[in-house]
Amino acid sequence: MSFYRDVTKKPWNTVGLPEGIEPRPAFNMPNEKVALIFFATCASVLFSLLVVSYFIRMTVGDWVPLATPSMLWVNTGALALSSVCFHFAVLQSRKTGAVRFGSGAGLLSLAGGLLAIVFIAGQYSVSEQLLAAGHGLRVNAANAFFYLLTGIHVIHLLGGLWVWGKAQVRLAIGTDAKDARLSLELCAWYWHFLLVIWAILFYLLAST
Repeated sequence: MSFYRDVTKKPWNTVGLPEGIEPRPAFNMPNEKVALIFFATCASVLFSLLVVSYFIRMTVGDWVPLATPSMLWVNTGALALSSVCFHFAVLQSRKTGAVRFGSGAGLLSLAGGLLAIVFIAGQYSVSEQLLAAGHGLRVNAANAFFYLLTGIHVIHLLGGLWVWGKAQVRLAIGTDAKDARLSLELCAWYWHFLLVIWAILFYLLAST
């Protein structure tokens, strides 16, 4: 039995139960979802600290604001569409019960991952444009924070794509529908979380 099951087990629930009735856990959630919630909490703390550091560093006199590249709007749209695709993939899987590579849920999941790759490619293009324009990492602190915030967000998204890739393999080999549906839900949760984080970062970079 896993550590999570061990620490959430309540042996006192079995006291006084009639014979033949099995105890039911008061809190029953897949370990993968618990791990995702824990990871998202840690990531939220990390981004919160970075945002606080951003505002503190802005008060120093050598801060030179960086103009927001217009390409970021396109990238934001791609990430939003990616999150929407994962959301409807989960709804489709619950509606039809069919979670296969060629099913509606599978195609929506595939589109969501590909749009996330488009977002990453767009972020790389933005960085290349800024570097070509002379906005290097060491030119001023505003540039450094731009690359730091966007770079860490991309790293988190790459981690999500690794899980998405494993989910695509499960769909392709025809794994158990319940496991496949759980993989889609985890991807959807994570993409929604990253979309919210990016919306906050994008507003921060665009408004300051």
